[in-house]
Amino acid sequence: MTIPVAKLLADDTRAAFCLALLDGRAWTAGELARHAGVAPSTATAHLSALVEGGLLTQERQGRHRYVRLTDPSAAALVESLVAFSPPPKARPDSLRAHRAEQNLAFARTCYDHLAGTLGVALTTRLVALGALDGDDLSVSDQGRAWFARLLGEDLPSRPRRPLTRPCLDWTERRTHLAGLAGRLLLDHLTREEWLVPLRSSRALRLTPAGGEALHDLFGLDPEEPAKTAGRPRDLSVITAME
Repeated sequence: MTIPVAKLLADDTRAAFCLALLDGRAWTAGELARHAGVAPSTATAHLSALVEGGLLTQERQGRHRYVRLTDPSAAALVESLVAFSPPPKARPDSLRAHRAEQNLAFARTCYDHLAGTLGVALTTRLVALGALDGDDLSVSDQGRAWFARLLGEDLPSRPRRPLTRPCLDWTERRTHLAGLAGRLLLDHLTREEWLVPLRSSRALRLTPAGGEALHDLFGLDPEEPAKTAGRPRDLSVITAME
């Protein structure tokens, strides 16, 4: 009997596995077991339930079993459910843990698109520029022209997956851009090395060149943020782009 999705994610260990897999990579059972601090046998049982429930897919290479989130819709479900969860009561008890939390809240991958304070700020700015609709984040004609200039090619007219989709951000509690356009935007930001991944994390670091580029492209000023508790930067302060 298949376990309902809500019950699958109600378990802390299975939820931790799914959150780790939001980095878009395939993980081994051993890696996930170490990440969640559980025994390999425990991890195997939980992963089997997640695969049976349709949240994860698996493949074997030699002695190793690799698992990943089934598709973008599974990733969106995980991110949305986390966003509706209450915030943790305990704060990180070390400086290293606190910095890791700040980095993750500022900018991170959400499966294949950008999330966190920065992801929400860029989405907000694209809406303000008229590139995205404020309700469903659909791309306007002006937005298609903007993406074409940024990417050097037109967005597909009939993509196989949704071109845009609002994804509820679990740290900001507001939506950021997902869908094919969100993936292409993140691909461009990382290819240009404006955002670079932090080691052993799905957190992303904004480089100095990235700060300049985001100011030029979006009118965001990362050097003068309004600071909020628990976040290294709040880029919701947007400068004019006249």
